[in-house]
Amino acid sequence: MEQLIETSIFTDEVNLHHASSGQRFANYLIDVVTFYAFIFCFFFALASVAPEFTNSILVYVDNGLVSLLMYGLYMGTIEVIFQGRSLGKLVTGTKAVTEDGVSVDARKAFLRGLIRAVPFNGFSGLGYHCNPWHDRWTKTHVVDIKKSALPL
Repeated sequence: MEQLIETSIFTDEVNLHHASSGQRFANYLIDVVTFYAFIFCFFFALASVAPEFTNSILVYVDNGLVSLLMYGLYMGTIEVIFQGRSLGKLVTGTKAVTEDGVSVDARKAFLRGLIRAVPFNGFSGLGYHCNPWHDRWTKTHVVDIKKSALPL
């Protein structure tokens, strides 16, 4: 008989209900599209101001590892600015929080972002319960805000 993995964490003051795999996948798709739209706009603006500088930078951006690192820094920055939320999380009603339900601080947000640059991080979230490395290693959770009771 299969044992189901608990998708909620309960304490006296906090009830964290983890976001579903579908919500997490939607977050990822929305965030990746937003990231590439941002990069396109950024380099379009940069090319209009300094075209010779843009051509030399694009050689490095074309590298997959550099793109992953840029995505990680982008996600860390967005989660700091919006207190654990990205555009994907805003759309799906989810949020990144610590184990006690508090919004991620700048340190955890940037760590989460940089861990996203680790090769195969995306595959670490596959399975019945979506718990990728950037959550496990930073001891954070992505929760469904409507179903969770978070501290004020």
